[in-house]
Amino acid sequence: MAFEHYMRSGDKVLRMGYTTGTCAALATQGAVRLLLGAEEPGLLSVMTAKGILVEVEPETWHVTEATASCTVRKDAGDDSDVTDGMLVTATVRWSPELGIHIDGGSGVGRVTKPGLDQPVGNAAINHVPRQMIRDAAIAELELAGREEEGGLEVTISVPDGEERARKTFNPMLGVVGGISIIGTSGIVAPMSEQALIDTIEVELRQKRTESDRLIITPGNYGKDFLTTYGLAGGQIPVLMFSNFLGETLDMMATMEFREVLLVGHIGKLVKVAGGVMNTHSRSADCRKEIITAHAAAAGADTEVCRRLMTAATTDSCIEIMQAASVAEQTMASIVDSIQWQLDHRVRDNFRIGAMTFSNVYGVLGITDTGQELMDKWRREGALQ
Repeated sequence: MAFEHYMRSGDKVLRMGYTTGTCAALATQGAVRLLLGAEEPGLLSVMTAKGILVEVEPETWHVTEATASCTVRKDAGDDSDVTDGMLVTATVRWSPELGIHIDGGSGVGRVTKPGLDQPVGNAAINHVPRQMIRDAAIAELELAGREEEGGLEVTISVPDGEERARKTFNPMLGVVGGISIIGTSGIVAPMSEQALIDTIEVELRQKRTESDRLIITPGNYGKDFLTTYGLAGGQIPVLMFSNFLGETLDMMATMEFREVLLVGHIGKLVKVAGGVMNTHSRSADCRKEIITAHAAAAGADTEVCRRLMTAATTDSCIEIMQAASVAEQTMASIVDSIQWQLDHRVRDNFRIGAMTFSNVYGVLGITDTGQELMDKWRREGALQ
């Protein structure tokens, strides 16, 4: 049965899909039903964090004396996703230990570098899908009244996961042996580049009717941080620009915005320090190179630079620099470069400053212009 949920992106209507995490939860639901004695899994359904119900028929299922397995096919909708059509299997067995114990099997990657969602050694099944899998299993046990009988071992596998992973950034990030089971909302929103830019332009025009000041951020990480830091909910509107910083800045210049604050995770904004204005990894992924160059200029020795060049994430880079006592100087240099690149792009069309952060380490740097804008907005009562 087709997943018939759509979204408008610019002047196009695109069909949405569901994540590998949703597939794993659906497959787990079916496998637990079989383990509990059902003759077949029946229709599988999971309510995603997006508030959209996903209902699928399982592709295959299998029962032995000790285990039960169920397989679901990934549907990425109109998104150009290398995992589209991929099969995701959950195999469950009873465990003498209480609780739901989740691991990855064949085709699911294993974490080999620190700084990712899971610790080194764990299967690359991120925390949101893990919770979805756990919830699906518990719901079936409770429905059967058997939640107190023992624990469950759940193994997620992907038959061609290792081959598909070669087309992703997993090997570079330190995830080996297969794909990652990911997703935060449970739903795949298709990405049409021009449609997204058109949508940003429409939103910019709407924001401009409210104010000539604006806070911009790439996505949900930034939006959540704005709330935590007290920058959301005041008189300054907020816009998410995805990866299209350059186009957004250009459009704001034509619309005569006056004051703009860019707030983003270091994983995105460090690219801006190198003049990268489309921050999608397909366009440029020079995070380690930029950090290493600035760290070297700040006095990092050769060994520290080597470690930075092999780090899996920007959070790992921060940890390495802090241990080497060069984090503060390096971030000051990166922040200065971010400001220079922003000024170069917008020229004299409007004032723009920036703030960058890490989910682990908090605020990492604020440009002088960014601090001036925030101080001014607070004095004027424009921020909460």
